[in-house]
Amino acid sequence: MGDCRLPTADCPLGRARGGEPMRCAALSSPVGPLYAAFSGRGLCRLAFGRGLSQSRFAAALPACARPVERHAAAVGQLAAELAGYFGGATAAFATPLDLSGGTPFQQRVWAALRGIPFGATASYGDVARAVGSPRAARAVGQAAGANPVAIVVPCHRVVRAGGALGGFSAGLPIKRWLLRHERL
Repeated sequence: MGDCRLPTADCPLGRARGGEPMRCAALSSPVGPLYAAFSGRGLCRLAFGRGLSQSRFAAALPACARPVERHAAAVGQLAAELAGYFGGATAAFATPLDLSGGTPFQQRVWAALRGIPFGATASYGDVARAVGSPRAARAVGQAAGANPVAIVVPCHRVVRAGGALGGFSAGLPIKRWLLRHERL
């Protein structure tokens, strides 16, 4: 369906702790460029959409990010899994994640989102019930909006109770595209 690969040059982001050059992996995809950053534990940010540029990505990069060169295998794994996802062959991701920047509630929500199957959706209320907070649908929406690794943690699969799309940090056209893509 689409191309998802590492370009010939990655995006310089300045200096990491210890003076090493900070870099992100920039991948092409059917929804536009994807920018990935890794910590020592795994993928800590995957950003795209709404005219995101390398400089805007760099400005929002979490403090835990480390040089991509240390994570060549993880970058390759992420690129292959994203290519499989956009090609319709991969329904789940095994790339190591670092979601330690989230609150305990956000982490519970993100774990629940990973349980929504490829091609399915759940309402904000469904997710709230799944994390043991049945009256926290709005808080689930806020946690989904704070998800630092969209697509890998599929917050796009969460919709309003009546089936309307709700929000999406990368924009509703991309959410709509991702949901259509998964229902091939």
